[in-house]
Amino acid sequence: MNWQDIQYFCAYARSGSLSAAAREFGVDHVTVGRRIAALEQALALRLVDRLPRSTVLTDAGRAFAQQAAGMADQAQALTRQARNLQANSRATVRISAPPAVASWLLAPHVAPFCLQQPEIKLVLSGVAATVALDRGEADIAVRMTRPNEPDLIAQRVGMMRFALYSHADYASTPVEQWQFIGYDAALDNTTQQRWLHQIAQGKALVFEASDLSSQMAAVRGGLGVAALPRFVGDSDPALQRLPAPVAAPEREMWLVTYPDLYRAAPIRAVMAMLAHAVGQACPLD
Repeated sequence: MNWQDIQYFCAYARSGSLSAAAREFGVDHVTVGRRIAALEQALALRLVDRLPRSTVLTDAGRAFAQQAAGMADQAQALTRQARNLQANSRATVRISAPPAVASWLLAPHVAPFCLQQPEIKLVLSGVAATVALDRGEADIAVRMTRPNEPDLIAQRVGMMRFALYSHADYASTPVEQWQFIGYDAALDNTTQQRWLHQIAQGKALVFEASDLSSQMAAVRGGLGVAALPRFVGDSDPALQRLPAPVAAPEREMWLVTYPDLYRAAPIRAVMAMLAHAVGQACPLD
């Protein structure tokens, strides 16, 4: 058996879709299908029923997938352990955080840290989705909810607070004439977006954007009012915090990693830096 064939099969079994498994590995669905066929040939066992419009696991495929999933978990654990045992003088630590947190809150601390710790290379990714630490997508993640995975180390490091902001010249606009700027409909379920809609009381947003940078540009241009994290809004001298008719929401901020990674000195050093950066801008109290 080829271990890579097993990995492709596990991704398919986990997602239930050749296309989803292909996206995970950055290949096309034909490659995933070819890998699964190679595994079936090596096992002399049919794992997948190929129907005209879909593919489904056979009974043998489900049984094999259950066993193979355990192998994949062990392989990931071995990979993480191997990284701890590397004798390289320069360690690479990958950090995942929500885009605004990565750009406004963490990025300013990268240069001082790297100058003090030249043996550690940081890779910072700003992503809205929750990354899978168990699949090696990051070593440390900043999350906005308490993780429910029982085998993770989780540290509550801050509280993200929100406020309403406008350009200073717009601040004198009567509340009943406010226009609102927010996320597009795909992010209507976010905490700050629900709060903004509550304040808007049915008014349509005058401008929608999927990222905070675009929203801030519209606010700076005097277009209207936006709900922003305070560490973002307070950092821009052109913006003014406004009184809100509804109490502003708060979100907990957590640092998470795996225990075997946390044993490595570079991981602990980076987590200490992240905890300080978050706690300074978004204190718990």
